[in-house]
Parts: sequence; structure tokens; C-alpha cells
Amino acid sequence: MERDVRSVEDVLRLLDGMFEAGADRWSGQGRGWWDGFYADREREVPFFAARPDENLAGYLDRGLAAPGRALDLGCGPGRNAVFLAGRGFDVEAVDLSATAVAWGEERAREAGVAVRFHCGDAFDLVRGGRDAAGGGPDAVRGAPGPLRGGPYALVYDSGCFHHLPPHRRVSYLALLRAHVAPGGHFGLACFAAGAGGMGSELSDAALYGDGRLHGGLAYTPESLRWIFGELGWEEIELRRMRDEGAQSAYFGKAFMWTALFRRPP
Repeated sequence: MERDVRSVEDVLRLLDGMFEAGADRWSGQGRGWWDGFYADREREVPFFAARPDENLAGYLDRGLAAPGRALDLGCGPGRNAVFLAGRGFDVEAVDLSATAVAWGEERAREAGVAVRFHCGDAFDLVRGGRDAAGGGPDAVRGAPGPLRGGPYALVYDSGCFHHLPPHRRVSYLALLRAHVAPGGHFGLACFAAGAGGMGSELSDAALYGDGRLHGGLAYTPESLRWIFGELGWEEIELRRMRDEGAQSAYFGKAFMWTALFRRPP
């Protein structure tokens, strides 16, 4: 008989186990899936191209986010992290996949910029968890240590949030509260629900019923405002991402929402 729940984190880990193993793309258990996904660099995956998100570039061009310390969550092969470093940010970037991180490091070297890449679970890394420290069962040999942590002038997420199960939004909001600096910004690109959108539109309750995440969750503007409204931060912009052609300098697909929030000073 096990009685192993005595904290919010214990409850969250219990809920993690309600999803089948193949659904886990948010913790260290999903590392192998992402390594396989990034292994073939020639695959026709739109966000494999070394182009930053069009909305992110727009934030900087319009002066909505000024250079400072930045954290790229779910950085993949580093396209946004390298862009931010090239625009004067002091960048840390984290991804579960060692394959993606190695690709990102190559891109940073080729671009002549400095990015501190980390391989692991962002929730563990920002609090110096056991995996980050190198002692846990999912530790990555040779990976950098824990993230330096906040405050960050910008935390940016392109494609990580929509892979979280509903209960892990609690962890995500806690991460933002702890690590976005007063006056700093949080930027997001995630699957859009509705016509032309992408991702599962099942209710949160239904997801627990079948134990799958169906490749990612779709959101409406109202749901994003409700979720991140918990923070009490200012909404600067929330819109569909613009489609960008193959010859564009930027990545953009209309099946995603983009959002920028500002923490009060």
C-alpha cells in the first residue's frame, strides 16, 4: 500500500501517470521520441528551417521587447535562440532532445553567437532538479548544469506549451511567476483551435479519459486569456501567426496563435 502524495508536485506527478507512455512529450520520458523526430534533418518540417518566428522578430523590431536575459523553452534546433542572441540577448535555451540541442549548438557556432543550451526538463532545470544536477535516472551525460534562473527579460515558447497535459499548466504558470522579471515579457506560439487551426480540441476532462494528447492541444484566444489571466499580466498582443512563404526570412504558419504578455514593473 502506497501513500505518496503530500504536495502539489506529488499530485502533478500522479496525474502525469494517467497518460500512456507514448503521450509523454513533456518530461524526460519523452526524450527518445523527440530525438527520433529531430534525427533526420532533411525532413520537410517547417520549423526545421533556421528562421525565427515572424511574431518574435516583430516584437523586437517594434521595440516591444528590449535585449536582456532570455529563456527559450522547447528551443528545438535553436532557431529562435540563435536569432535572439544575434539581436543582443543573453540567451539560455532548453529542450528535452539531445539531438535538437546538438543541432542548435552547431547553428550558434555557425552564426558566431553565444547561446547556453541545456538538455532536459525545463521544470527540473529551472529549480536545479535531480535530472539537471546529473544524478537522476534521466540525466544526460555531459549536459550543462541547471539553468541560471530568472529574472529573465524575455521567456519565449514556440511549440512547447501545447504539448503539456492540462495539469502541467500549473507548473508552467509557476515557472513564469518565478522567472520573468518585473517589467519583462512572456511570448508564446501555440496551436490554434478553429478553422485552419491544428491540434486536439477535446476538453481537458476528455484527455484524461483516453490518456492521450493527440500530438498537441489546440487553444482559443479566450482559453489563452483565461489561463494566462491567472498571472494578472498585461496582454500586449494576441493574434494568429502570419503565413510566411518558403523564401521568407521568418517562420510563420496560420495554424498557430501568437501572444505577448508583459509583467508589471
